[in-house]
Amino acid sequence: MGKPTILVVDDESFFRRVFSDILTEEDCYQVETVESGVAALQRLEDRNFDLVLSDINMPEVTGLDLLHFTRKLDPPPEVILATSHASVEMAVQALKNGARDYLLKPCAPDHLKHVIKTCLEQRRLLGENNLLRDQLRLYQKGQALATQLDVSLLMDDALTVLRQEVGNSRGCAFFTVKDQLSLAGCCPDLTEEEAKVLFDHLEPSDWKTARQTLLSDTALQNLEGGPEDLRSLWVLPLTAGKEFRAVILLCNPSGEDLPTPLPSEKLEFLADQIRLGFQNACCYEGARGLIYSDDLTGLHNYRYLQLALEQEVRRAERYNLEFSVVFIDLDLFKDVNDKHGHLVGSDLLKKVASQLKTCIRDADLLFRYGGDEFTALLNETGNDGAATVAERFRQAVESITYLTSTGATCSITATVGYATYPLHAKSYTELIDLADKAMYQGKQERNVTRSAGHL
Repeated sequence: MGKPTILVVDDESFFRRVFSDILTEEDCYQVETVESGVAALQRLEDRNFDLVLSDINMPEVTGLDLLHFTRKLDPPPEVILATSHASVEMAVQALKNGARDYLLKPCAPDHLKHVIKTCLEQRRLLGENNLLRDQLRLYQKGQALATQLDVSLLMDDALTVLRQEVGNSRGCAFFTVKDQLSLAGCCPDLTEEEAKVLFDHLEPSDWKTARQTLLSDTALQNLEGGPEDLRSLWVLPLTAGKEFRAVILLCNPSGEDLPTPLPSEKLEFLADQIRLGFQNACCYEGARGLIYSDDLTGLHNYRYLQLALEQEVRRAERYNLEFSVVFIDLDLFKDVNDKHGHLVGSDLLKKVASQLKTCIRDADLLFRYGGDEFTALLNETGNDGAATVAERFRQAVESITYLTSTGATCSITATVGYATYPLHAKSYTELIDLADKAMYQGKQERNVTRSAGHL
């Protein structure tokens, strides 16, 4: 058996060198170092490591992000997180999410060696018992699913984990958005059209209220436009309260059957964890809606914008996608308040918000940034698409004619700026700044749209 492999991740060269020197001193380990969380993700995709020693506070991809990523690997490495800014809350969060231990930098060499040795020794002992290792791996995956509070990420992660357990299967996931069922994720071997046909074929049946179900080919006959060579289908309905809210579907790969027999005990355990995670995530989203909503317009607020952008950057990096941010600023809105009063101004803002909603898709998000500024997050939208939507926003605001209680008419225009990731920026903070600057450049003329490419 070779030496245990360790990946050291830290954006400070001093600590990379110190950790590497300490761990290679006795020639017991193979140690590699990388300078960022992004580089660590790439390295973890290339090879397996026994242990990851990572700083927790890094730009773009943090130590906690790495921890979440490693839980999806098979087998997952042990993770020890280190930081110069320790807190009880941070330590608890790290350990709760599956970290093996938590270190405060700088740490004594003997303490570091002891923690690493203990961690790897436990890993070795577990590795000698295949059954225990498999159960632990399943528990770790289930724990990650049960504690995922973002519904869309949960559905994506659950589909990935289930496909790993079933083998080379095809699969898709749907969940409700605004009382309409939408596709949450689809594996590369199953097109979006095939997935929708598959769900529509099953929709009238009574499996929505059941636990997971395996349907044979006799229940899948006369399915036109669906996956080729459909022989069997595993269905996992998900509920929030007593209402059906989502479903995950797995079917056999083309030309093959699903494993016989299916790993039913593993699937049962994972299904329980997914159900628990889904119910928790739905409750969290309901509470979060109150925290992250603007009281006046009902749109998302600035706090939620930051969370949404962080999530969208991670998704864009993972799937090599584009997305755009649009800033909408009402022109001379102060004049409305001065002339007609703040009640009219507030009512007009609600009218603008309602009009802007008509310009976006269900997958996009609209925010009240503050005052008379609005922001839109356009998912999977490049620069050309953003230009189209930005102009649609401008025209929508311009078309508003508001009639006050005194019979006076009130109209308004907007100046719009937009920027696209990763074309114009590589971080969400820079993206917001560029879209804002593009909008302010347009303020020289007003009632125009401007791209960050114009700066």
